[in-house]
Amino acid sequence: MKELIEKINAEFEAFQQDSALQLENGNKAAGTRARKASLSIEKLLKEFRKASLDASKQ
Repeated sequence: MKELIEKINAEFEAFQQDSALQLENGNKAAGTRARKASLSIEKLLKEFRKASLDASKQ
C-alpha cells in the first residue's frame, strides 16, 4: 500500500507541474501530459480504494 501511495504522489506532482505550465505559459504539450497524468491518477486511486477496503476488512 505504501508503494501505491508513493506512485499516486509522484503522478500528482507531475500533474501539478504540467498543469501549471499549461495554465501559465499556454504550453500545449504540458496540457497533454497533464491529461495523461490525470488518467493515471484515476486508475491509481481506484486501486487504492480496493486496497484500502481490503485492509479495513482484515
